[in-house]
Amino acid sequence: MVDLSVNLGSLTLANPVMPASGTFAEGNAQFFDLNRLGAIVTKTITDDIRDGVPPPRVAEFRDATLFSIGIPSKGGDYYLKETVPFYRRYSPPLIASISANTIEEFGTLAGKLAGSGVAAIEANVSCPNLKKDGKAFGMDAEATHQVVCAMKSASGLPIWPKMTPNAGNVVEVALAAEEAGAEALVVSNAILAMAIDVETFRPRVANMMGGLTGAATKPIMLRIAYQCAQAVQIPVIGCGGIASGADALEFMLAGCTAIQVGTANFISPTAMPSVIDELTAFCERRGISALRSLIGAMRPHEPIPLQQGGAPL
Repeated sequence: MVDLSVNLGSLTLANPVMPASGTFAEGNAQFFDLNRLGAIVTKTITDDIRDGVPPPRVAEFRDATLFSIGIPSKGGDYYLKETVPFYRRYSPPLIASISANTIEEFGTLAGKLAGSGVAAIEANVSCPNLKKDGKAFGMDAEATHQVVCAMKSASGLPIWPKMTPNAGNVVEVALAAEEAGAEALVVSNAILAMAIDVETFRPRVANMMGGLTGAATKPIMLRIAYQCAQAVQIPVIGCGGIASGADALEFMLAGCTAIQVGTANFISPTAMPSVIDELTAFCERRGISALRSLIGAMRPHEPIPLQQGGAPL
């Protein structure tokens, strides 16, 4: 029997697989037993009610998808009344993903979630900070530090900031989050991108720009996850282009403790249990008794000995 369990700060997960926020909902319970997941991450909510951005919201490419959704939300009260009770029927830890316009609003919503049955909070710091001219919290180390402090103080729950790859120095932001007391990092959110329809001369999504996700982004996300895992002492949760057990293993070998599956859930609603099965099969085939032994187990290439003059021996 392969032990798939991993530790994320104060939480122990039966396996490292969970959904990326916004790619999973109650309807997924029709396709597989949600108890199979390591954790359940719900769609990002805000405390206020929001409609999101107008359509078109999605542009599809061969190996990637451009999303511009705008975080539609039914509000914090609805989440506590309807969403939390639904997921509390299942055994995996429930992770609430939240967004806000100000540091104070992050703290207020986090405080509402305390004692509700939520096991941890994912802080979507990719949203614009209205007090910093719309610059995303996650692009600023100081702002990210303040968000984590406010959320921890208000809720007492484990905080998992979700890094943005659009920051000039993601590692600097990751270190600030760790210093503020984050228990884990999610690395990372979507890459800011755009596309134009050459027939209509219009942007492919109404908001002009959006987040690029999917298989084509995986090498970039893997690199960022590796850099963060090398820099911090807290667990890193890899996210970006993961659709198979092999993809998940890459992130774990790079130093990630757990992973999130996102766009693949839209392609196949059973993507996550398939990843779990593939991880189990890999460990059985290789005689690995505990999956966590693979965390950070990547082996660099041995340097090639050179002759005098620089040619390989």
